[in-house]
Amino acid sequence: MKILSDILKSIKTIKVIGTTELPVTSIIFDSRKVGLGCAFVATKGTHVNGHDYIETAIEKGAKAIICEDLPEKVVDEIVYVKVENSSKTLGELASAFYNNPSSKLKLVGVTGTNGKTTTVTLLYNLFKKLGFKVGLLSTVRNYINEETIDATHTTPDAVQMNILMNQMVEAGCEYCFMEVSSHAIDQDRIAGLDFAGALFTNITHDHLDYHKTFAEYIKAKKKFFDELKPGSFALINSDDKNGTVMVQNTKAKVQKYGVRTAADFKAKIIESHFEGSLLHIDNTEVWTYFVGRFNAYNILSAYSTAIMLGFEKNEILTAISELKPVEGRFETLRSQNGITAIVDYAHTPDALLNVLNAINQIRTDDQELITVVGAGGDRDKTKRPEMAKIASENSNKVILTSDNPRSEDPNAILDDMKKGISVENGKKVLSITDRKEGIRTACLFAKQGDIILVAGKGHETYQEINGVKHQFDDREVLKRIFNELYN
Repeated sequence: MKILSDILKSIKTIKVIGTTELPVTSIIFDSRKVGLGCAFVATKGTHVNGHDYIETAIEKGAKAIICEDLPEKVVDEIVYVKVENSSKTLGELASAFYNNPSSKLKLVGVTGTNGKTTTVTLLYNLFKKLGFKVGLLSTVRNYINEETIDATHTTPDAVQMNILMNQMVEAGCEYCFMEVSSHAIDQDRIAGLDFAGALFTNITHDHLDYHKTFAEYIKAKKKFFDELKPGSFALINSDDKNGTVMVQNTKAKVQKYGVRTAADFKAKIIESHFEGSLLHIDNTEVWTYFVGRFNAYNILSAYSTAIMLGFEKNEILTAISELKPVEGRFETLRSQNGITAIVDYAHTPDALLNVLNAINQIRTDDQELITVVGAGGDRDKTKRPEMAKIASENSNKVILTSDNPRSEDPNAILDDMKKGISVENGKKVLSITDRKEGIRTACLFAKQGDIILVAGKGHETYQEINGVKHQFDDREVLKRIFNELYN
């Protein structure tokens, strides 16, 4: 419990009705979760306006209302606080209510289209190897040191984020690494957080169902770097032309990492195999269990972050050489008869091309590549034909199948994908709506030595159809089919 006036000290208010010398039990923005004595923050979301639920919140026991628009009728004994942006205020209030936990951690945020999950998980595992207690906020799951907490969003809401970080502080964590999505930046979910540093991986077309234009998508990512404080650091990928755009107005210290262009931190791939890669990082060779150029960027970004946080090169590289890949990211399975299956989360054109390039750089001429891929429903439709085009141009055979169709007709999604396939490449493409049957067909096509890529879902253990999540794990499906066919 906190006194409202204390948590409002750093908040810019426009008008206050009532006394703020009032104890509040919690900060709530979902009217369904309102309890006696809470402060209800009425936010304007993309689908729901919290201002419509102020009366409900008061009826359920809220004692303070923080809002952008004061209601026409105010209730006696209720405190009303008018602010300019209630979404931003929510983050600032949550941070203050939970004792500003991000300021007690070295918090690093990672943003970009691809590589966020791998990079933050690499950093989490790297700093554990270096002997620290660490927190992680990621798409796959959240960690408070060794304790696992399931993740529901790439970036949690502002209240949940501060609750988790407060628990990290109480557990003795010194570092926290988190994915920062464009949605979270745009919706001010990270307002009030104190970042020690930020990292930009890359940016390609994605989430245009939300941002509408690529320019708006870039603008959302850039906002993260614009709001960094002096004394923090910003690491950008020098091989992505939008990297310099991200830091045009930042107050942070800017450093670059890259594989192809001039940078403060450099990496080169010396050897690449399905078992791992030999990299040359800042004039030192290091073997890693990670495969592909895209993973060289992920390794290099984690290494660069550790340097920026004050660690010594050889200490970092020794620890990196012991790290294992993130689940569902270029995760390899093998059948009894020598077929290699790779499960990867690649669900954007750029990510799919990166994975296919990594495989094609390793496989021999007598090894065929069979790709199973779909596209999510109720999401950016522009990438569907591009995904199919990339798969058909870089694989020997392609099976188009369902991903998470959500509320859309899976066959309509496949029809959108097929628009990107040329007449010539159409001969090697099959459409099989049922994902399990699509994977089974790929396994039946494959012969000894061939490679199957199952892309799009990676670590996910469900398939969402008409609003219902059904148990479905690409890795488990592959294992069962391999056992049925080859044991």
